[in-house]
Amino acid sequence: MANENVSIVKAHLKALHRGLEETEHVDDELEILLRQLDGDIKHALERQEEQNQDANTYGLASRTQELAARFALKHPHLQLTLVELGNILNTMGI
Repeated sequence: MANENVSIVKAHLKALHRGLEETEHVDDELEILLRQLDGDIKHALERQEEQNQDANTYGLASRTQELAARFALKHPHLQLTLVELGNILNTMGI
């Protein structure tokens, strides 16, 4: 199940990157926050795989949900991907 969740997270990150590339006029601050979140998620997944652990305390699910709320008005197509990603991370305990 953990490997399946990691695959789903990686697929959502790819979809998020595609969405960012296709979106015009993304607020610089939001783009920076998304890229930081992306890097932190990838780092957490790598650490989780290396240590074969299911939980950590990065709070990435909460950060993802907060960014989703900020994207809701200007970029609703990205907001849905962020909400789904946040839910998966929450399920994984990340």
